[in-house]
Amino acid sequence: MVRIHLYLFITNYREEQWFVRLSHPQKVNGSIPFSVYTLMSTISQTINCAKKIKKQKLKTSTKLQKNPQKRAVCVRVLTISPKKPNSANRRVVKASILQYKSKLIAKVCGESHSLQQHSTVLIQGAKVRDLIGVSYSVIRGKYDLASVVNRKSSRSKYGAKKSK
Repeated sequence: MVRIHLYLFITNYREEQWFVRLSHPQKVNGSIPFSVYTLMSTISQTINCAKKIKKQKLKTSTKLQKNPQKRAVCVRVLTISPKKPNSANRRVVKASILQYKSKLIAKVCGESHSLQQHSTVLIQGAKVRDLIGVSYSVIRGKYDLASVVNRKSSRSKYGAKKSK
């Protein structure tokens, strides 16, 4: 069990400092060494500069307006080159959510797709680390975007049905 002792040291007649001493240290020449004490905040510091409780940020995307997925219409289908160590071009879609009149860029996951301009897609929030400015992905197997054919593993990610 650790005992905590509070000591009041008056450095000058205006400012008072509180020190905390943990357990019982060895006395050196009849006095306790200064390194044992740890400095606490003064009473005026705790009143004036009380710690503010930070609000937790919600991890919701601003373009989707706190919705898990949103339907959007493709404005343009293009490829973007990723950041430094990677080199293969990634297929992305510039889409507009008609409900909010906002445009965003979403990555099309999977091997091939048949998206064109004015295709309807379902968009979800997913941070793509390779691509700068892309924080959404398109869900396969919904609306005009077909699922990946001959997919055996991770089928739910690519919208593939179980093969018989």
